[in-house]
Amino acid sequence: MTSGQQPPDMAPWFGTRSGLVLIAFLVIAGFFLVAEHTAHLLGILPYLLLLACPLLHFFHGGHGGHGGGHSGTHGGDDHPHREGEER
Repeated sequence: MTSGQQPPDMAPWFGTRSGLVLIAFLVIAGFFLVAEHTAHLLGILPYLLLLACPLLHFFHGGHGGHGGGHSGTHGGDDHPHREGEER
């Protein structure tokens, strides 16, 4: 037998009986964990949204540069106009 090879009678750990039992237990436990705690997680979502607002405001540079040094104008052609629409 060379190094790095498994003997032919050795199955991977998830192919053994105890491996399958472990996988089944983890799937069932994961299902009940999600099923029982979904109400708690959904109840906290509005607060997470409120917490995200200041973070997004901070990371995206404030108000997007309103009045960033211009003398009362909005910089000309920042916003494209539709055809036939006056400026």
